[in-house]
Amino acid sequence: MTAASTAAAVSSTDVSASSDVVAASAATTVVSKDEKGVHNKGVLENVLNARISNGGKCLVPYITGGLGDNWLDMVCEIAESGADAIEIGIPFSDPVMDGPTIQKSSSMALLQGVTPLSVLSDLRVNADIAIPKVVMTYTNIAYRMGYERFAYSLAESGVSGCILPDMPLEEIEEWACAAKAAGLEVILLAAPTASDERLRKICSMSRGFVYGVGLAGVTGIRKTLASSAKVIAERLKCVSEQPVLVGVGVGTPQQAADVASVSDGVVVGSALMSRIVDGISIEGVGALVAEFRSALDGAV
Repeated sequence: MTAASTAAAVSSTDVSASSDVVAASAATTVVSKDEKGVHNKGVLENVLNARISNGGKCLVPYITGGLGDNWLDMVCEIAESGADAIEIGIPFSDPVMDGPTIQKSSSMALLQGVTPLSVLSDLRVNADIAIPKVVMTYTNIAYRMGYERFAYSLAESGVSGCILPDMPLEEIEEWACAAKAAGLEVILLAAPTASDERLRKICSMSRGFVYGVGLAGVTGIRKTLASSAKVIAERLKCVSEQPVLVGVGVGTPQQAADVASVSDGVVVGSALMSRIVDGISIEGVGALVAEFRSALDGAV
């Protein structure tokens, strides 16, 4: 898929906390009003808001679920190295939003026999990860499983939120209802090409956080931060009550700090997965996440 077609797809979708903070968030419901009425903030949103209210910036790294026998050890290392939440990708054969690095990691995982159920089973068995977990995958997987079954399977595996980047905003109601019933936070993406009206609608429907897409293209590392990253952050901050995190094209700690001067934090995927694909150690994963944490802490 070309960068232009991916941007169109995203536009149509428009997708360190400690364990005691997570527990407190789970036990405390904060109520706010939106255009549809009362909205109950979940674990993920509460944890991110805790970081923000303390003057910090949020860090959500991405990892491809099931890749390698030690992938859960890497998740735990990421949690211990300063991440506020973790985005776990369920591998899919046609990941339209993802660039070469995450396409490669997804293909590697699929060749190892990874399935949606195997990723969720791993998470269910290893439920002691100390930060909220967000699953990122594609609509076909949720649709084929059935939205209700998929949503409850995520919740039973200890997942707090879900991103389906290729689901059109106009078709999201059935999935959003199933997710809400299961207690999941549905995270929506906001493309830099979206109109102000569309951004307002995205922000009114998104839960957990609003995912600002940093550029019109697929995921991947760029030499410089796209100017659109800070622009979409600023536009979203004007209309969102949820935390605004920017991902896609945030490839270095310095770029993370730069965009976080406007946003509430960042999602980092390819920068981490490129090292994992190359065979980085668990300790190396932790050190890289700690670099991003340090850069974000220095940005406030």
